[in-house]
Amino acid sequence: MRERPPGFFRNPLVIAGAFFALVSLANIVFLLLSDILAARERPYVGIFTYIILPSILVLSLLVLGVGLFIEARRRRAAGLRALPVIDLNLASQRRIFVGVVVAAGVFVALSLVGSYQFYQFAESETFCGQACHPVMKPEFTAHQVSAHARVGCTECHVGGGATWFVRSKFSGAAQAVAFALDRYPRPIPTPVKNLRPAQETCEQCHWPEKFWGDEFRRITHFAADERNTRREIQLLMKVGGGGVVAGEGSGIHWHMNLSHEVWYVAKDAQRQEVLWVQARDQQGRVTEYLARDAKLGPEEIAKAEKRRMDCMDCHSRPSHIYQAPDRAVDESLLAGRLDPSLPFIKREAVKALTASYPSTAQAKEGIAKAVDAFYRAQSSDLARQKSEAIKRAIAELQRVYQTTIFPEMKVNWRTYPDNIGHYRFPGCFRCHDGQHVSQEGKIIRKECAICHVVVAESEGGKPVPVKKGEFTHPVELGDLTQVTCSDCHTGGASP
Repeated sequence: MRERPPGFFRNPLVIAGAFFALVSLANIVFLLLSDILAARERPYVGIFTYIILPSILVLSLLVLGVGLFIEARRRRAAGLRALPVIDLNLASQRRIFVGVVVAAGVFVALSLVGSYQFYQFAESETFCGQACHPVMKPEFTAHQVSAHARVGCTECHVGGGATWFVRSKFSGAAQAVAFALDRYPRPIPTPVKNLRPAQETCEQCHWPEKFWGDEFRRITHFAADERNTRREIQLLMKVGGGGVVAGEGSGIHWHMNLSHEVWYVAKDAQRQEVLWVQARDQQGRVTEYLARDAKLGPEEIAKAEKRRMDCMDCHSRPSHIYQAPDRAVDESLLAGRLDPSLPFIKREAVKALTASYPSTAQAKEGIAKAVDAFYRAQSSDLARQKSEAIKRAIAELQRVYQTTIFPEMKVNWRTYPDNIGHYRFPGCFRCHDGQHVSQEGKIIRKECAICHVVVAESEGGKPVPVKKGEFTHPVELGDLTQVTCSDCHTGGASP
């Protein structure tokens, strides 16, 4: 009787490959079912289910294939059959064959489900914001409390179409390597390079041609005095708009009018210092403006990198907004989360938030100590009578800190310029500073009334006279066109 040749599974690579393939497959099935049935997304389960374990499975199958190849060569050299003989006339082999076909079908079905789930997971906010938790914590946290919280990360950062999807995955792979090797910058630099144009993302929801008219706004501030005096400003924002069909536009969105083109050259990477501006109107007339202190000749301008103005040049932080401490405290006071009857709470809250802390945990402890110590030093009776309000104030300030300041990533409200308006960053005044002049002597004006008209002002509940729709500053500063808000208002303690 002929001796039966030894089986293929005598090779250690085949044994190891088969073992790890089965273990990883079993884990994938278990985690896939648990993820589908889970009440909420779990970022680290998703990473194991759709990235790590499938990678181990594929690697194990490759090891299994290499083992089978080596064993086949060894058997051929020994004069044995290099490949197994399949005879479906034998009942035992038919059962094995049917089992293999069923297992392969189940594997393919699971692969299809897994591939779809991987695509969904890779496009989710959970993956983008929480998988790389230390890196993206500031951006994810800010996004969750923004007006775009229900808009997925990829809808703005990737958009539709296969081309940008593939580009984003290649870029993401490089970022994943940097994260794994702990070689990412702190903070993450902006603006993001090679970001998809705003016309292909923002403008899918925000339609520039349909912007028109004025928008009413009420802005409330609280003073850093003992009574936390409330000051209110009501104004009309000249949103403006228009387009080729609607006609010549006006107001703020004149810059986005489809019949206009505005190009500029910036001196710095964050585009905060604009040296040269070119405006092309509906008739094709071109006007160039040069900053008075810019030392740019025609050759330098021709060679310089020019950018066409779009949504992101003003809406530079559309979702990932880090509230300045003074504004965050104003909103907490306005919403009643801070008690305005606590003496000096505005001043002390901003002071506690803007202190330097090496970590979030130490910040929470430092805020609690600072606020509690201040009111104890003021008056033991006050501290006792207002103990509950003080506790709520401490909890609110700790919440504010954790949603706006991230010392581990070196991110705070000053890290990334927010160019909407001109209160804490130059914003509008990058161009509208009265210092950009054309060859004909035309100046890009710095006048409040270009963009808004003040309707009413009040301080401590008493009306403040409004002259010609212009803002009345609480402190006499003379001609407001000669000063810039962000020179004094940094987002921290009041000047």
